[in-house]
Amino acid sequence: MQSAKCKIGDKAFHPSERGFTLIELMVVMAIMGILIAIAQPSLKRSIIRADEAVLKEDLFQMRDAIDEYYADNGKYPDALEDLLNTQEPAKSYLRGIPQDPFTRAADWITVAPVGEEGGVFDVHSASDLVALDGTPYNTW
Repeated sequence: MQSAKCKIGDKAFHPSERGFTLIELMVVMAIMGILIAIAQPSLKRSIIRADEAVLKEDLFQMRDAIDEYYADNGKYPDALEDLLNTQEPAKSYLRGIPQDPFTRAADWITVAPVGEEGGVFDVHSASDLVALDGTPYNTW
């Protein structure tokens, strides 16, 4: 008796020869798992580096806006919201108060000037986390 053969294209093969075996699939899945496990820490570190870059830029922009406010008004702003001018957008120093990328809120720590008028001389992150370089974000 002849065994049943299927014909696809020019090849003839047995129905049992189609597809991959369970062992082959398990080997491929194991290799993929190992590669993902190796790549995951690098991905997490790159996300943290991106958030740190955003934090540095936000702090730079807010400090620059505080300096511009001082140069225009002769005093420091009483609050960060003073840098926003909703009545006259042309006189606004910021479009909006940015969110801290680590706390996901606009809860910045402000430092009052010593011997000067106003309430905001400097601004820091409210996060209690530590950066990749070992310094706390709230000291930046």
